[in-house]
Amino acid sequence: MAAMKPRTGDGPLEIVKEGRGIVMRIPAEGGGRLVIEINKEEAQGLFEAVQGVL
Repeated sequence: MAAMKPRTGDGPLEIVKEGRGIVMRIPAEGGGRLVIEINKEEAQGLFEAVQGVL
């Protein structure tokens, strides 16, 4: 029988630097979180895109 692991992932938006990458954990509607790892250049592009809609 496989080990039962607790379902984690619900929580606030979290952005941390891990190693050479940046990891974003974004809450998803219906539960859980979307986890995305990006580099510095991609983070800069995301920053500029978000600023364009604010």
